[in-house]
Amino acid sequence: MHTYNKNKMIARLFALSIASTILVACDDKKSNKNGLTVPVQTYKELKVLKGIVTDENGSVLNAEIKVADSSGKIVARTKLENSKHYSVEIPQGTTLPVVLTVSPKGSQEKLVAVVISPAVSSYDISPLTTKIANRAKALGGYTYANMVMAADSTVGVPDANKTSTGFRGDPTKQYGGWH
Repeated sequence: MHTYNKNKMIARLFALSIASTILVACDDKKSNKNGLTVPVQTYKELKVLKGIVTDENGSVLNAEIKVADSSGKIVARTKLENSKHYSVEIPQGTTLPVVLTVSPKGSQEKLVAVVISPAVSSYDISPLTTKIANRAKALGGYTYANMVMAADSTVGVPDANKTSTGFRGDPTKQYGGWH
């Protein structure tokens, strides 16, 4: 009887593994290294991305911004001319992730921001977004999972602020506030 149950369990596991293989083979979605499937995302219509550009010295006022699609093809360009604000039109059908690369005039350092969601249209570009993008690339690419891990490991919260235990004050101001 014990052997019968063991064989029954092995048969079920085998059937499950075959079904999983068939489902994965027939799937038309991208798989990331964690095995999660993520649908290929594209802009269904023209999209305008806006934001500001800053570096470690403050506002970047003169720079060229290039926008590349998931294959690395440049799909749009714009320039900052005496303003830290940018606005760039992304063509319909552009596949995400989209990488915005800023080349400030007079600087060798490039700033980068990565767009992974077609729903968001405001992206500030800074040394922090560059660190997050570089970390995600080192983790294996600009996937949603890698971007989340990169942001989590790049943006530090002081140990003293990781919990509100013992906090005696306005709780809306503890983490920078929301009012």
